[in-house]
Amino acid sequence: MAEDKNFNRRSFLKASMLAGGGMALSVSWFSNAVAAVATTPGQLPDNSQAPGQWAHLNGYIHITTDNKVKLICPNPEFGQNVMTSLPMILAEELDVDWKNVSVEMGPHDNVKLGPQFTGGSNSVRMYWKPLREAGAAARQMLREAAARSWNVPVSEVTTQAGTLRHASGKSARYGEMATQAAALPVPKEVKLKTPKDFTIVRKPSRNVEGHKIVTGKPLFGLDYRQEGMLIAMIQHPPAFGMKFKSFDASETLKMPGIKEVFSLKLYEEGFEQAGFDTRTFNDLLVVVGNTTWEVMNARKKLKVQWEQAGETKDTMAGRDGKREVVVPGGLESTTVHFEKMKEYGQKPAQQLRKDGDPETAFKNAEQIVERTYNAPFLAHNCMEPMNFFAHVTDDKALLVGPLQGPGWIEPTLSKILGLPADKIEIQMTRMGGGFGRRAYGHYLTEAALISRKVKAPVKLIYTREDDMTYGIYRPMYTATYRAALDANKNLIAFQVKGGGIPEHPIHANRFPAGAVDHYLAEGWQIPSNITIGAFRAPRSNFNAAAEQSFLDEVAEAMGKDPIEFRLELLKKAKENPVGKDNDYDADRYAGVLKLVRDKSGWGKAGSEKYSRGVAAYFCHNSYAAHVVDMVTRDGKPYVERVFSAIDCGIVVNPEAAGNMVQGAVVDGIGNAFYGALTHREGAAEQRNFDTYRMIRHHEAPKMVDVHFVENDIDPTGLGEPPFPPVFGAVANALYKNTGKRHYNQPFGGRHADT
Repeated sequence: MAEDKNFNRRSFLKASMLAGGGMALSVSWFSNAVAAVATTPGQLPDNSQAPGQWAHLNGYIHITTDNKVKLICPNPEFGQNVMTSLPMILAEELDVDWKNVSVEMGPHDNVKLGPQFTGGSNSVRMYWKPLREAGAAARQMLREAAARSWNVPVSEVTTQAGTLRHASGKSARYGEMATQAAALPVPKEVKLKTPKDFTIVRKPSRNVEGHKIVTGKPLFGLDYRQEGMLIAMIQHPPAFGMKFKSFDASETLKMPGIKEVFSLKLYEEGFEQAGFDTRTFNDLLVVVGNTTWEVMNARKKLKVQWEQAGETKDTMAGRDGKREVVVPGGLESTTVHFEKMKEYGQKPAQQLRKDGDPETAFKNAEQIVERTYNAPFLAHNCMEPMNFFAHVTDDKALLVGPLQGPGWIEPTLSKILGLPADKIEIQMTRMGGGFGRRAYGHYLTEAALISRKVKAPVKLIYTREDDMTYGIYRPMYTATYRAALDANKNLIAFQVKGGGIPEHPIHANRFPAGAVDHYLAEGWQIPSNITIGAFRAPRSNFNAAAEQSFLDEVAEAMGKDPIEFRLELLKKAKENPVGKDNDYDADRYAGVLKLVRDKSGWGKAGSEKYSRGVAAYFCHNSYAAHVVDMVTRDGKPYVERVFSAIDCGIVVNPEAAGNMVQGAVVDGIGNAFYGALTHREGAAEQRNFDTYRMIRHHEAPKMVDVHFVENDIDPTGLGEPPFPPVFGAVANALYKNTGKRHYNQPFGGRHADT
């Protein structure tokens, strides 16, 4: 990937002028569209400039004189297809021909684009209104320019597919009026389309980068190259809870292509970490050389003495305010973790929510159903290993690579490098997977510090083993669920008590909270030196597995169909809700259950050869339900078919949305059956895909039939919601297939039930 010409934030006016006229509009988190006048006051731009020259600006819509429209995409892309969906939103309100729209990934600019965070299923949801307003404002300004040029009322100027028209027969393409429109004031209020008038949004569109992906164009961080670039790798301790004591690099430095070997600290003592900073291993032992292969081989020659790190203290800042966090010392093991979680699960815990009098209800119950569910650490295992390019000098820094949240790492970089934010440029490449792992920018900071040390452009690369043993895992979790039934098999009380290492998973106000008169939710947690982080639908991916498995078991004890049982609870939550803090919409929740029931033919003839399991869950503002059909082949259970129903509001791009659900289903099946990362004396026991089991092609379902609830609700997120209920649906199908309930993940691997 050749280095693109860079434009700083102060040069956008000049850059607009170089683009040969046209109109640039800023998409801002804090305001509507803002026109950038590309000339000196009172002077129109020169249309004689060559058309088609794009100024690479941060967060701007650009219309050239030859009628092309470009959106410099603000949000990082790792496969969720925002680089297609976001310009579709713009094109819809702009009323432009989709064929004339192009998009590029923009660099980070926290002034115009805010945090530019891809995560939390927020990309389309958060840009839905700003992009619509920017497109509508541009369209209105173009109409105004045409009205002035033709000397007609603006109300008589209409648009269609990038063309302006008047009843007199006059017409012009957008590009012909773009220069004049750029000199007009931005309208303070714009009228947005109603969903019934959409012509681009809600229509399937292919990935705008699809051709580049399948033809191997340089899109990813690992593809990025710059002249004179060196390769760096870090040797970190072999176990959590350890640090290096001393090292001998004499043999390493004799290896071909090796430039330097040195140690440095990620954070100095007392450094105040932000919410997405982390320091799994603070002391970095670095090998720098000419090529990846040379550095990998030379690193093996290092002679290092390690020692236990002992207890450490971190100063953290974030949503919970400034606080001191004590990180325990010691070498931790998975077997001990499970023993501790079992012990803590029997102790008093923090009350998170209480409705009614659950203690009395359980005391008077005719029958109590109680089950405990456990899950191990999970590694993200993005297909593209962690990497980042950095070129840091005394007065500026350029960083290029795959990153989910540039706005969160820039303040940290500024403090560590001693550079003002406007001297730090972060360019984002396409990510080969993220899932929360790339929300943590320590690898970017590491690359920057290494570059500054060696005074050269550097690309830091993790091997697969580095990544899998470096932490930032999905936490270990456990939860005990209890249900109290009366003599008539009615559900009268519900309790969940959950914990984990090092956080608990409980969302106290989610279903079935609000649907049971007597309800109790509790949580506890155990500190650890094994670092954790967001993992596709944090906490929810465990909650849904445990809760939805348990609800099936309760339905069985009550003699009810599992879907009808859930619908009965949701009816109560709608008509006679308990409590005031229920964070789900009972109608939307019930809607996905009814849709998946109908589409899967649940309870109807024709599916007898399948072992069927169902699950539904709400998280990240959206609702998802799955019916999993399982069969036995060669004595083993396989998921043959999956029916999925999703309510995520308006679906901008059905093709991309369907693909995202299908990917979540496959990801969920694989993690449910096989996902597990374990430790012995602080060391990860799985270091690569030969020991960390991933789903195989032949194990993926032959069909994933995806359906979306049709409504006019603004988009509410899709990247994460389909993932959590897959676990529960698989567990419930397994029970039908094998006659055995599964309480420990993974269902088909280590720590599974035997």
